[in-house]
Amino acid sequence: MRKEIDRKLNGEIKRLSNETFKFDTRVGDGWYSAVYFLKTREIAEKYKKDQIVTMQFFQKKHAILCGIDEAIAILHTFAKNPENLEITALEDGDPIEPFETVLTITGPHHTFGSLEGIIDGILGRRTSVATHVHDVVKAAGEKRVIFMGDRDDHFSNQAGDGYAAYIGGMKAQATHAMNEWWGEEGLGTMPHALIQLFGGDLVEASLAYRETFPDDDLIALVDYNNDVIGDSLKVARALGGDLKGVRVDTSKTMVDQYFFKHQDVLGRFDPRGVNVTLIKALREALDAEGFQEVQIVVSGGFTKDKIKMFEEEDAPVDVYGVGSSLLKVDIGFTGDNVLLNGKDEAKEGRVYRPNPRLQPVSYQKEGE
Repeated sequence: MRKEIDRKLNGEIKRLSNETFKFDTRVGDGWYSAVYFLKTREIAEKYKKDQIVTMQFFQKKHAILCGIDEAIAILHTFAKNPENLEITALEDGDPIEPFETVLTITGPHHTFGSLEGIIDGILGRRTSVATHVHDVVKAAGEKRVIFMGDRDDHFSNQAGDGYAAYIGGMKAQATHAMNEWWGEEGLGTMPHALIQLFGGDLVEASLAYRETFPDDDLIALVDYNNDVIGDSLKVARALGGDLKGVRVDTSKTMVDQYFFKHQDVLGRFDPRGVNVTLIKALREALDAEGFQEVQIVVSGGFTKDKIKMFEEEDAPVDVYGVGSSLLKVDIGFTGDNVLLNGKDEAKEGRVYRPNPRLQPVSYQKEGE
Protein backbone atom coordinates (compact mmCIF):
# COMPACT_ATOMS: atom_id res chain seq x y z
CA MET A 1 0.00 0.00 0.00
CA ARG A 2 1.32 3.46 -0.89
CA LYS A 3 2.11 5.64 2.08
CA GLU A 4 -0.34 8.40 2.86
CA ILE A 5 2.39 11.02 2.59
CA ASP A 6 2.84 10.10 -1.09
CA ARG A 7 -0.89 10.42 -1.68
CA LYS A 8 -0.92 13.77 0.11
CA LEU A 9 2.01 15.12 -1.88
CA ASN A 10 0.25 14.02 -5.08
CA GLY A 11 -2.91 15.87 -4.07
CA GLU A 12 -5.00 12.72 -3.69
CA ILE A 13 -5.78 13.43 -0.01
CA LYS A 14 -5.73 16.65 2.00
CA ARG A 15 -4.61 15.39 5.40
CA LEU A 16 -2.80 12.42 6.94
CA SER A 17 -4.97 10.11 9.04
CA ASN A 18 -4.59 7.45 11.72
CA GLU A 19 -3.39 5.14 8.95
CA THR A 20 -0.12 7.03 9.37
CA PHE A 21 -0.19 7.95 13.06
CA LYS A 22 -1.38 4.61 14.52
CA PHE A 23 -2.70 6.05 17.78
CA ASP A 24 -2.93 4.08 20.99
CA THR A 25 -6.59 3.04 21.22
CA ARG A 26 -6.63 4.05 24.88
CA VAL A 27 -6.84 7.68 23.76
CA GLY A 28 -10.52 7.03 23.19
CA ASP A 29 -10.89 5.75 26.75
CA GLY A 30 -9.49 8.99 28.18
CA TRP A 31 -6.28 7.32 29.38
CA TYR A 32 -4.13 10.25 28.22
CA SER A 33 -6.57 13.06 29.05
CA ALA A 34 -6.37 15.10 32.25
CA VAL A 35 -9.00 13.79 34.68
CA TYR A 36 -10.73 17.15 34.96
CA PHE A 37 -11.47 16.99 31.23
CA LEU A 38 -13.04 13.57 31.71
CA LYS A 39 -15.21 14.85 34.57
CA THR A 40 -16.20 17.90 32.49
CA ARG A 41 -17.18 15.59 29.64
CA GLU A 42 -19.51 13.68 31.92
CA ILE A 43 -21.10 16.84 33.36
CA ALA A 44 -21.43 18.48 29.92
CA GLU A 45 -23.15 15.45 28.46
CA LYS A 46 -25.57 15.38 31.41
CA TYR A 47 -26.43 19.08 31.69
CA LYS A 48 -25.17 20.97 28.58
CA LYS A 49 -25.41 18.46 25.80
CA ASP A 50 -26.85 20.91 23.29
CA GLN A 51 -24.43 23.78 23.95
CA ILE A 52 -22.08 24.45 21.03
CA VAL A 53 -18.58 25.71 21.83
CA THR A 54 -15.75 26.94 19.65
CA MET A 55 -12.25 26.03 20.82
CA GLN A 56 -9.23 27.77 19.31
CA PHE A 57 -5.52 26.99 19.59
CA PHE A 58 -2.54 29.38 19.53
CA GLN A 59 1.04 29.80 20.76
CA LYS A 60 3.28 32.81 21.47
CA LYS A 61 6.31 32.67 19.14
CA HIS A 62 7.32 32.96 15.52
CA ALA A 63 7.38 29.29 14.53
CA ILE A 64 6.93 26.60 11.89
CA LEU A 65 3.64 24.83 12.53
CA CYS A 66 3.56 21.06 12.76
CA GLY A 67 1.19 18.51 14.28
CA ILE A 68 -1.96 19.86 12.63
CA ASP A 69 -2.69 16.71 10.59
CA GLU A 70 -2.03 14.62 13.69
CA ALA A 71 -4.39 16.76 15.81
CA ILE A 72 -7.12 16.53 13.20
CA ALA A 73 -6.63 12.77 12.96
CA ILE A 74 -7.02 12.53 16.75
CA LEU A 75 -10.36 14.31 16.45
CA HIS A 76 -11.53 12.22 13.50
CA THR A 77 -10.53 9.02 15.29
CA PHE A 78 -11.66 9.60 18.87
CA ALA A 79 -14.22 12.42 19.00
CA LYS A 80 -17.85 11.41 19.30
CA ASN A 81 -19.62 11.93 15.95
CA PRO A 82 -16.55 13.59 14.41
CA GLU A 83 -18.36 14.08 11.12
CA ASN A 84 -20.48 16.73 12.84
CA LEU A 85 -17.58 18.85 14.06
CA GLU A 86 -16.69 22.04 12.25
CA ILE A 87 -12.90 22.26 12.03
CA THR A 88 -10.73 24.93 10.44
CA ALA A 89 -6.95 24.72 10.40
CA LEU A 90 -3.67 25.83 8.93
CA GLU A 91 -1.26 23.36 7.33
CA ASP A 92 1.81 21.53 8.63
CA GLY A 93 4.78 23.63 7.55
CA ASP A 94 3.02 27.00 7.70
CA PRO A 95 5.02 29.84 9.28
CA ILE A 96 2.95 31.21 12.16
CA GLU A 97 2.93 34.39 14.24
CA PRO A 98 2.59 34.84 18.00
CA PHE A 99 -1.05 34.45 19.12
CA GLU A 100 -2.16 33.46 15.61
CA THR A 101 -5.07 30.99 15.65
CA VAL A 102 -3.92 27.75 14.02
CA LEU A 103 -6.93 25.49 14.67
CA THR A 104 -10.58 25.88 15.64
CA ILE A 105 -13.08 23.19 16.56
CA THR A 106 -16.81 23.83 16.88
CA GLY A 107 -19.28 21.34 18.30
CA PRO A 108 -20.79 20.03 21.56
CA HIS A 109 -18.02 20.10 24.16
CA HIS A 110 -18.66 16.60 25.46
CA THR A 111 -17.91 15.15 22.02
CA PHE A 112 -14.34 16.44 21.74
CA GLY A 113 -13.31 18.60 24.72
CA SER A 114 -11.44 15.86 26.56
CA LEU A 115 -8.89 15.85 23.71
CA GLU A 116 -7.83 19.46 24.37
CA GLY A 117 -4.65 18.67 26.32
CA ILE A 118 -3.62 15.95 23.92
CA ILE A 119 -3.91 18.38 21.00
CA ASP A 120 -1.90 21.00 22.90
CA GLY A 121 0.84 18.44 23.46
CA ILE A 122 0.91 17.27 19.85
CA LEU A 123 1.15 20.79 18.48
CA GLY A 124 3.72 21.85 21.08
CA ARG A 125 6.18 19.03 20.47
CA ARG A 126 5.85 18.82 16.71
CA THR A 127 6.04 22.61 16.24
CA SER A 128 9.06 22.89 18.56
CA VAL A 129 11.00 20.25 16.61
CA ALA A 130 9.97 21.61 13.20
CA THR A 131 10.93 25.14 14.22
CA HIS A 132 14.34 24.16 15.62
CA VAL A 133 15.07 22.11 12.50
CA HIS A 134 14.03 25.00 10.26
CA ASP A 135 16.38 27.34 12.15
CA VAL A 136 19.30 24.90 11.94
CA VAL A 137 18.77 24.23 8.22
CA LYS A 138 18.61 27.98 7.59
CA ALA A 139 21.86 28.52 9.53
CA ALA A 140 23.58 25.80 7.48
CA GLY A 141 22.66 27.44 4.19
CA GLU A 142 23.16 25.09 1.27
CA LYS A 143 24.89 22.47 3.37
CA ARG A 144 23.24 19.20 4.33
CA VAL A 145 22.06 18.57 7.88
CA ILE A 146 21.41 15.12 9.37
CA PHE A 147 18.91 14.57 12.21
CA MET A 148 20.77 12.45 14.79
CA GLY A 149 18.34 12.64 17.72
CA ASP A 150 17.88 8.92 18.34
CA ARG A 151 19.72 8.93 21.69
CA ASP A 152 18.33 12.20 23.02
CA ASP A 153 14.76 11.18 23.84
CA HIS A 154 12.53 8.17 24.36
CA PHE A 155 12.55 5.92 21.30
CA SER A 156 8.77 6.04 20.99
CA ASN A 157 9.01 9.70 19.90
CA GLN A 158 11.16 8.99 16.86
CA ALA A 159 8.46 8.66 14.20
CA GLY A 160 6.71 11.89 15.15
CA ASP A 161 9.96 13.79 15.64
CA GLY A 162 11.22 12.53 12.29
CA TYR A 163 8.08 13.79 10.59
CA ALA A 164 8.44 17.16 12.33
CA ALA A 165 12.06 17.32 11.17
CA TYR A 166 10.89 16.56 7.64
CA ILE A 167 8.36 19.40 7.86
CA GLY A 168 11.14 21.66 9.16
CA GLY A 169 13.26 20.87 6.10
CA MET A 170 15.55 17.99 7.13
CA LYS A 171 15.29 14.81 5.06
CA ALA A 172 18.40 12.92 6.23
CA GLN A 173 17.65 11.06 9.47
CA ALA A 174 19.41 8.46 11.58
CA THR A 175 16.81 5.71 12.12
CA HIS A 176 14.17 3.94 10.06
CA ALA A 177 11.56 4.97 12.63
CA MET A 178 12.30 8.66 12.07
CA ASN A 179 11.40 8.16 8.43
CA GLU A 180 8.33 5.99 9.02
CA TRP A 181 5.60 8.56 8.39
CA TRP A 182 7.14 9.99 5.24
CA GLY A 183 8.44 6.85 3.63
CA GLU A 184 12.25 6.83 3.52
CA GLU A 185 14.89 4.80 5.34
CA GLY A 186 17.44 5.81 7.96
CA LEU A 187 21.06 6.40 7.07
CA GLY A 188 24.44 6.19 8.79
CA THR A 189 27.70 4.30 8.72
CA MET A 190 29.83 3.60 11.78
CA PRO A 191 29.67 4.33 15.52
CA HIS A 192 32.64 4.32 17.86
CA ALA A 193 31.61 0.80 18.88
CA LEU A 194 32.59 -0.56 15.47
CA ILE A 195 36.11 0.88 15.75
CA GLN A 196 36.42 -0.45 19.30
CA LEU A 197 35.71 -3.97 18.04
CA PHE A 198 38.78 -3.65 15.81
CA GLY A 199 40.98 -2.55 18.70
CA GLY A 200 40.87 1.10 17.70
CA ASP A 201 42.10 0.40 14.15
CA LEU A 202 39.96 2.70 12.02
CA VAL A 203 41.39 1.43 8.75
CA GLU A 204 40.52 -2.20 9.50
CA ALA A 205 37.04 -1.20 10.66
CA SER A 206 36.50 0.82 7.48
CA LEU A 207 37.72 -1.97 5.22
CA ALA A 208 35.32 -4.37 6.95
CA TYR A 209 32.51 -1.88 6.46
CA ARG A 210 33.30 -1.48 2.77
CA GLU A 211 33.34 -5.24 2.26
CA THR A 212 30.03 -5.71 4.10
CA PHE A 213 28.20 -2.71 2.61
CA PRO A 214 29.91 -2.06 -0.74
CA ASP A 215 27.06 0.08 -2.09
CA ASP A 216 27.04 2.53 0.84
CA ASP A 217 28.64 5.94 0.91
CA LEU A 218 31.29 5.30 3.55
CA ILE A 219 31.72 8.05 6.14
CA ALA A 220 34.57 7.10 8.51
CA LEU A 221 34.34 8.26 12.13
CA VAL A 222 37.80 9.68 12.80
CA ASP A 223 37.94 10.95 16.42
CA TYR A 224 38.16 7.56 18.21
CA ASN A 225 41.91 7.92 18.84
CA ASN A 226 41.67 11.71 19.32
CA ASP A 227 43.83 12.15 16.22
CA VAL A 228 41.39 13.45 13.65
CA ILE A 229 43.91 14.43 11.00
CA GLY A 230 46.19 11.41 11.39
CA ASP A 231 43.34 8.90 11.21
CA SER A 232 41.61 10.74 8.37
CA LEU A 233 44.75 10.53 6.25
CA LYS A 234 45.26 6.85 7.12
CA VAL A 235 41.76 5.87 6.08
CA ALA A 236 41.83 8.06 2.96
CA ARG A 237 45.08 6.46 1.82
CA ALA A 238 43.71 2.97 2.44
CA LEU A 239 40.31 3.42 0.78
CA GLY A 240 41.02 5.98 -1.89
CA GLY A 241 37.94 6.76 -3.95
CA ASP A 242 35.78 4.48 -1.81
CA LEU A 243 35.87 6.99 1.05
CA LYS A 244 32.96 9.41 0.79
CA GLY A 245 33.82 11.41 3.86
CA VAL A 246 35.09 11.60 7.43
CA ARG A 247 33.04 12.50 10.50
CA VAL A 248 34.51 14.45 13.42
CA ASP A 249 32.69 13.94 16.73
CA THR A 250 35.33 15.00 19.25
CA SER A 251 33.98 15.34 22.79
CA LYS A 252 33.76 18.90 24.10
CA THR A 253 35.99 17.81 27.00
CA MET A 254 38.83 16.66 24.70
CA VAL A 255 41.61 18.52 22.89
CA ASP A 256 42.69 16.82 19.66
CA GLN A 257 46.32 15.77 19.23
CA TYR A 258 46.71 18.33 16.45
CA PHE A 259 46.89 21.12 19.03
CA PHE A 260 49.66 19.45 21.02
CA LYS A 261 51.70 19.33 17.81
CA HIS A 262 50.80 22.92 16.85
CA GLN A 263 50.73 24.79 20.13
CA ASP A 264 51.45 28.06 18.30
CA VAL A 265 47.76 28.30 17.33
CA LEU A 266 46.54 28.03 20.92
CA GLY A 267 45.46 30.90 23.13
CA ARG A 268 42.96 32.53 20.79
CA PHE A 269 40.02 30.12 21.04
CA ASP A 270 38.68 27.13 22.96
CA PRO A 271 40.48 24.09 21.47
CA ARG A 272 38.16 21.53 23.01
CA GLY A 273 35.72 19.49 20.95
CA VAL A 274 34.90 20.13 17.30
CA ASN A 275 36.16 23.61 16.44
CA VAL A 276 36.76 25.65 13.31
CA THR A 277 40.56 25.63 13.59
CA LEU A 278 40.66 21.83 13.73
CA ILE A 279 38.29 21.45 10.78
CA LYS A 280 40.27 23.91 8.66
CA ALA A 281 43.48 22.04 9.45
CA LEU A 282 41.79 18.76 8.52
CA ARG A 283 40.65 20.16 5.17
CA GLU A 284 44.14 21.45 4.40
CA ALA A 285 45.70 18.07 5.25
CA LEU A 286 43.27 16.13 3.08
CA ASP A 287 43.66 18.52 0.16
CA ALA A 288 47.47 18.42 0.41
CA GLU A 289 47.41 14.68 -0.26
CA GLY A 290 44.92 14.89 -3.11
CA PHE A 291 41.77 13.98 -1.19
CA GLN A 292 39.77 17.05 -2.15
CA GLU A 293 36.66 14.95 -2.80
CA VAL A 294 36.51 13.56 0.75
CA GLN A 295 33.73 15.38 2.59
CA ILE A 296 33.87 16.56 6.19
CA VAL A 297 30.94 15.79 8.48
CA VAL A 298 30.80 17.30 11.97
CA SER A 299 28.62 16.34 14.92
CA GLY A 300 28.49 16.62 18.69
CA GLY A 301 26.79 19.53 20.43
CA PHE A 302 25.83 21.47 17.33
CA THR A 303 23.09 24.07 17.65
CA LYS A 304 21.73 26.81 15.42
CA ASP A 305 24.18 29.28 16.95
CA LYS A 306 27.20 26.98 16.65
CA ILE A 307 26.41 26.26 13.00
CA LYS A 308 25.97 29.97 12.35
CA MET A 309 29.39 30.62 13.90
CA PHE A 310 31.01 27.88 11.81
CA GLU A 311 29.49 29.34 8.65
CA GLU A 312 30.54 32.89 9.51
CA GLU A 313 34.11 31.65 9.96
CA ASP A 314 33.98 29.74 6.65
CA ALA A 315 34.53 26.35 8.23
CA PRO A 316 34.99 23.78 5.42
CA VAL A 317 32.10 21.61 6.59
CA ASP A 318 30.04 19.65 4.08
CA VAL A 319 27.46 18.11 6.44
CA TYR A 320 26.27 18.92 9.97
CA GLY A 321 24.92 16.24 12.29
CA VAL A 322 22.54 17.64 14.92
CA GLY A 323 20.64 15.91 17.72
CA SER A 324 19.62 17.08 21.16
CA SER A 325 19.27 20.79 20.39
CA LEU A 326 16.41 19.98 18.01
CA LEU A 327 14.32 18.18 20.61
CA LYS A 328 13.84 20.94 23.17
CA VAL A 329 10.09 21.47 23.57
CA ASP A 330 9.82 25.20 24.18
CA ILE A 331 6.72 26.14 22.20
CA GLY A 332 3.53 25.66 24.16
CA PHE A 333 0.04 25.72 22.68
CA THR A 334 -3.14 26.72 24.45
CA GLY A 335 -6.65 25.58 23.61
CA ASP A 336 -9.38 27.97 24.75
CA ASN A 337 -13.16 27.85 24.53
CA VAL A 338 -13.93 31.30 23.15
CA LEU A 339 -17.48 31.08 21.73
CA LEU A 340 -20.64 29.62 23.22
CA ASN A 341 -23.45 29.10 20.74
CA GLY A 342 -21.73 31.54 18.40
CA LYS A 343 -21.36 34.35 20.94
CA ASP A 344 -18.27 35.57 22.78
CA GLU A 345 -17.78 33.64 26.00
CA ALA A 346 -14.28 33.08 27.36
CA LYS A 347 -12.19 33.57 30.45
CA GLU A 348 -10.81 37.06 30.99
CA GLY A 349 -7.83 37.73 28.77
CA ARG A 350 -8.96 35.35 26.03
CA VAL A 351 -10.94 36.35 22.97
CA TYR A 352 -11.97 34.77 19.69
CA ARG A 353 -9.32 35.56 17.08
CA PRO A 354 -10.57 34.82 13.55
CA ASN A 355 -7.82 33.98 11.09
CA PRO A 356 -8.52 34.31 7.35
CA ARG A 357 -5.74 31.81 6.63
CA LEU A 358 -7.66 28.96 8.27
CA GLN A 359 -9.10 26.40 5.85
CA PRO A 360 -12.19 24.24 6.48
CA VAL A 361 -11.39 20.58 7.17
CA SER A 362 -13.53 17.83 5.72
CA TYR A 363 -14.15 14.68 7.70
CA GLN A 364 -11.77 11.96 6.55
CA LYS A 365 -11.99 8.37 7.71
CA GLU A 366 -8.85 6.35 8.11
CA GLY A 367 -7.76 4.84 4.81
CA GLU A 368 -9.85 7.12 2.62
